[in-house]
Order: sequence, then C-alpha cells, then structure tokens
Amino acid sequence: MKKAITKTGTIVDIEHRRLFHGTITVQNSHITKIVEDGKTGGPYILPGFIDSHIHIESTMLPPRECSRIASIHGTVGLVADPHEIANVLGMHGMRYMIREAKKAAIGIFFAAPSCVPATPFETAGGEITTKNIETLCQNPSVVALGEMMNYHGVINHDPIVLAKIRSALLYGKPVDGHAPHVTGTNLTTYCHAGITTDHECETIAEAQEKLRHGMHILIREGSAAKNFDSLSPLFLTQKDHLMFASDDKHPDALQNGHINELVSAAVRRGYDLFRVLRAACITPINHYHLPIGTIQIGNPADFIVVKDLHSFHVLETWYHGRCVARNGTSLLPYKKSPTPNMWHPRNVTEQDFLLKPDKPCVRVIGVTDGSLITKNEHYPVQTKNGFLASDPKNNILFLTVINRYQKKKPAIAMVRGCGNLHGAIATSVAHDSHNIIAVGDSPKTLTRAINTVIRIHGGMAVVDEKKVRGFLPLPIAGLMSALSYQKTAHVYKTIETEAKKIGSTLASPFMTLSFLALLVIPELKLSDKGLFDGTTFSFTNLFIPDYQDAPSPEE
Repeated sequence: MKKAITKTGTIVDIEHRRLFHGTITVQNSHITKIVEDGKTGGPYILPGFIDSHIHIESTMLPPRECSRIASIHGTVGLVADPHEIANVLGMHGMRYMIREAKKAAIGIFFAAPSCVPATPFETAGGEITTKNIETLCQNPSVVALGEMMNYHGVINHDPIVLAKIRSALLYGKPVDGHAPHVTGTNLTTYCHAGITTDHECETIAEAQEKLRHGMHILIREGSAAKNFDSLSPLFLTQKDHLMFASDDKHPDALQNGHINELVSAAVRRGYDLFRVLRAACITPINHYHLPIGTIQIGNPADFIVVKDLHSFHVLETWYHGRCVARNGTSLLPYKKSPTPNMWHPRNVTEQDFLLKPDKPCVRVIGVTDGSLITKNEHYPVQTKNGFLASDPKNNILFLTVINRYQKKKPAIAMVRGCGNLHGAIATSVAHDSHNIIAVGDSPKTLTRAINTVIRIHGGMAVVDEKKVRGFLPLPIAGLMSALSYQKTAHVYKTIETEAKKIGSTLASPFMTLSFLALLVIPELKLSDKGLFDGTTFSFTNLFIPDYQDAPSPEE
C-alpha cells in the first residue's frame, strides 16, 4: 500500500455551494478522508477542469503531448472527438488515438466519430461505419457518439445516420450535436433523434431555443470560433445545462491557457462562482459518465490547487492521486509519438491555377474573422491575360483545395476577408477530410506554398513571391507534430507571424483557412471536388451570369 498523501487548504464544494478549510487524504489514487478543521486561508482546492468537446488534432499535438500542456492549466479531463485523424486513417487512426491516450497525464476520453467522411461531397482517406461505431461504443475509452454534423441526414431521416445514433444510445452513450442555425421544426426533429448537446450556437436566442429542447449548450472558445462573449450571459439563468469547450485550439493559444481562462473570465464578469465551476468541473462528468473524481470520499483523487478564485492561477494538478503538473510545468516528460500518415498528392504547377472565366461574375467565399460561417458573395470577375486573377481592390484572393489521397487536379475558388496577401499560405489541416488547402494572391505563390506542404508530407507553410518564409511539419497524419509542445507552439507562432507579415488580417490565419473546406457549415465552402453551397447542400458554379441580380455581400 502506498504512503498516504495529504493536501490542506480551502476546499471548494461545488455540489453544496460552500467553501471550507480542511485536509484531503489520498491513498492508492483515491480520496480516503476529508477533514474540516474550521481554519481559514491557504490555497484553494477544487475539482479539475474538463474540456467537454475538443479535437486534439487541432492542437497539432498527439494525445500525450496535448495532456502535458493542458494539465498545467488545471485540466484533468478531455472529451475528444478524433474525427480529424479518422478522416485520414479511419479505424487505424482511432486505435492510434486511444492507444496514445493511455500514456497521457490526464484522463482523455473519446467520442466515436459519427460523420466520417463528413459528407459525400469530398474525398477522405478513412471511413467510420455503423459497425465501427458499435465496436467503438464497447470500448471503455469511448463515452459518446461524436458531433452529428450531418444534421440534414437527421432531419431527413437518413437510415445510416439514424442507425449510428441508435447504436450509441443502445450502449448508453450520449450523442453530441452540431446544428448551426437549425431552428423550429427541424430542431425538434434533430433533438428527438436523441441528440443532447450543441457547441455551434452564436446567439443567446439560438442557445435558449436549444435549451428548451433539453440540450446542453457548450460555450465554445477556440482559436477561430469564439462564442464566450455572446453566450456567457446564460449563466444568469442556467445551472445544469452548460459546459465549456475549446473545439479547435492551436498550440500557442493552448500554451497560454485552457478552460481556466474561461472560468476566470466568467467569474470576473460577476457570474455565480458555483454555476461557472459546475459547468467547468461537474456537468461534463455527469453528462458523459466520466470516471473523474469531484473531491468526494471514495472518488479518484482528481483535483487542482489554485492561488485564488479570481485568476484561477493553477499551482498543482492532480490526476488519479499523482501530481502531474506544478507551477506551470508538466511533470510528465516529453516522449516522441509514432507518426502514421496517408499521403499521395501530386505536385502542382502554376498552369493548374489558370482558369478562363466563362461568365462575367464570380462567387466569392466571404470570411468573417472569429466565425466559421461564411457568406456567398458575388463580384465582377477580374482577369490577367485572360485568366482569373485576384482582386486586391476588393481584398479577393485565390482559394484552392488539393486531394491528398489521390493524384487529382486542384479545385479553385475565390475568397474575401483573409487580408490582402502578398504571397500564400497552405496547410494539410483542412476540415474535415484534411486535403491540402491554400490561399494566395497568384498561381505562382500558391504553387510554392502547396509544394512545400507536399514536400514535408503534411504541415503548414508561408511563402512570398521569392521564397518560403517558414513551415511546420505535421508528420502524424498531416495533422500533428512530433515535436514537444513548447517547440510546436514556437514554430507555429513563428509561421503565424510570417502569415501576418505577408498581409493576413485574421487573428488565426491557419485556423480560419482550415475551416474554409468545412462543407457542413454554411454558406459557401470549397472541397477537393468543387465549390459547395452549404445552404442547399449541393455544388454550385464559380462563375455566374448577372452581377446586378446577384445578392450583395451585405445581404
């Protein structure tokens, strides 16, 4: 029997909404005694934070390395949907993530990806079938069915979609949702299928309608999509149906903070301390049936020690009776992870991007910084030597997606809102099928950026007219780095800075770019197969005949 460990301080009892000074005794990874002593002072001890929906791949770190950086911010649990690597490697990718998670510093639990491929309108490398879902739901590491992005399939009673939901419910797994702007009778149908969460709300009104259907609302604050400001007032009325989520968070942002940042921000705004902590620490455990402790006798010893209940500066993080992080440093050493991948693109040439317009106007993907939702905008075509050209006056650039699984020609579109680039950026992180996506001012810079990503077998690159300004290799499925989190964050921050130097005006240029291939988010996106209208869920033409009759960008 291991020697007992004790921790003394002001204990935060979220369930009973009280603070008391006392000592916690830990033995053999569990809490064996809690003694209240009537004293005051000392640090605060509370249950650890949980990210209720994250794609670990978006941190560009494998599970073990992601756990190291998350633990220093007081995170003891992640509910991860690995549909990114599943789109690349299928069940092989799932087994990789589950296996690597067992080496982590904290609890990493998974949602079985429900939509791999996300749609039939793009090329993916892997597939997760209904039979695979059944197999995954029998694994104790799998706690949910991942976000049901195919809300069209649910609403229209697609038999395969409904079979996946039934399989998860049969095994007692909650079903995560993904229903941006779904309201009214469509939302009723969606919820009645058994879907109980949503992390795509952008307004209080949308969230309240979903709450009335009994859904849990995940307040998301990622590197690109940020909804904390608009949704945090829900704490004024909600007690048990809120959680926090990162969804997609890049390594430099994660190095700065995690769920602790949202808790601190909510408390500073005056929202009830215990409601906020319930969303961060308790509700995810109850909803997903996580084997994580909440500072009760007999629970696993999962807790954090913080300096105060305002900044929530984390002094120590404990998971299953072991201190895994102290004073901003992970106590789990770095260890290189295996690097599975699937990579079969062809090099591109400038000629691949020479396109002759056949109509006078062009559809343009309108980007809004901080939002995944884009606009379907129409502009007059600009040409150079008879070929489609960028339009600096209107801030319009080339956008392209290249199939990474087969040797195919690139798909081409135009995009506005990424800045007036003097160069190009490219990445093999392109939700959800993770083909190569690039934005740039000319065929020349696009070609240089894309071929750089191809040469390093996946990753991110920034180029200008003359040279490659920087790149980050992502050898794990073209999604994740094999470096330590410190090195990954440093290189990523460097190339992000280079992207801004060549003219990107986006807060997170690579993150925003990666979502311009996400077909399940309206209005207009680009897949390797062509320009896609997310409102009609069908392909659409790049060139259009009549600019005057077309909706203006503001409509």
